[in-house]
Amino acid sequence: MIQPPGLGNGEACTFLWACAVCDETEWCKKDKEGHNRWLVAKRMERVEHIVLVMSHRGGVGNSTVTTNLAVSLALKGRHVGICELDIQGPTIPKMVGAEGQQLKVSTSGGIIPIQAYNLRIASMSSFLLQHSDDPILRRDGDKYACVDQLLGGVEWQDLNFLLVDLPAGTGHESGRTIDLLGHVTGAVIVTTPEEAARLDARKSVGFCRDRAVPIIGLVENMSGLDWPQCGHPSDVFGTGGGEASVVEMGVPFLGRIPLDPEIVTQGDAGEPFALFNSDSAAASVFHDVASKVEAFCKKSASLIRRPSLMKR
Repeated sequence: MIQPPGLGNGEACTFLWACAVCDETEWCKKDKEGHNRWLVAKRMERVEHIVLVMSHRGGVGNSTVTTNLAVSLALKGRHVGICELDIQGPTIPKMVGAEGQQLKVSTSGGIIPIQAYNLRIASMSSFLLQHSDDPILRRDGDKYACVDQLLGGVEWQDLNFLLVDLPAGTGHESGRTIDLLGHVTGAVIVTTPEEAARLDARKSVGFCRDRAVPIIGLVENMSGLDWPQCGHPSDVFGTGGGEASVVEMGVPFLGRIPLDPEIVTQGDAGEPFALFNSDSAAASVFHDVASKVEAFCKKSASLIRRPSLMKR
């Protein structure tokens, strides 16, 4: 993890990635926490919409959905970034063919995000791991520092959308993220079709409501597999759990993404499925969900505008 050389002390502020964009260095008395909050707010002034992508348990394809939603938004001509906050198991750089690329520091002290497929991407695997198969061992305090860096240390620049890929569950990293950001446009919750998914989805919805995070809607991933040999779909992981959840909880249902083996194959090859298979049934769902996310964000922006954006 990139470390700052020191903290503001009221005489000479030397907080590496904050001072270059601050005009108060001569009299700054902020401590480390104050710097982190100030800098995250400063970075997010240039981001129009912040969208959390989350799930209550791992293995439901959260990062895959994040990547393909980002690509779908970029195909619409939007400026999009991905902040991968899955500290323990970052995978998005691999999905966009950027595995092994290291984040660099600009002359102003900020972290330069990876550029891939018209996306700006920052992930722990890009500046912490020497090798992609190295384990990541971090205490909670270290995880918070990683969240602070990925949100505030990265020079995101002007973005229409910043998709934040949260780790599975509703743990401390997710809480720290929402606390630091202060305002997010909304959250997309990813689940799977089985009946057990209802419980997981309910926990994610409850977490968002407790944190006053608007819920854009729920996506049911891995929803059925079409067998070309017989022409009939198969509900490999059951059916209806995701859609039943939204009825129970009163949140929008964004769509079902079918279980297409090519989504995995192309992700492993570093080629986002929604870009390279744009006419397929699964890609059409990604594009449709992206349109719904954009519509929600535009409606939200018309109702509540952050002061920093109103000045632009």
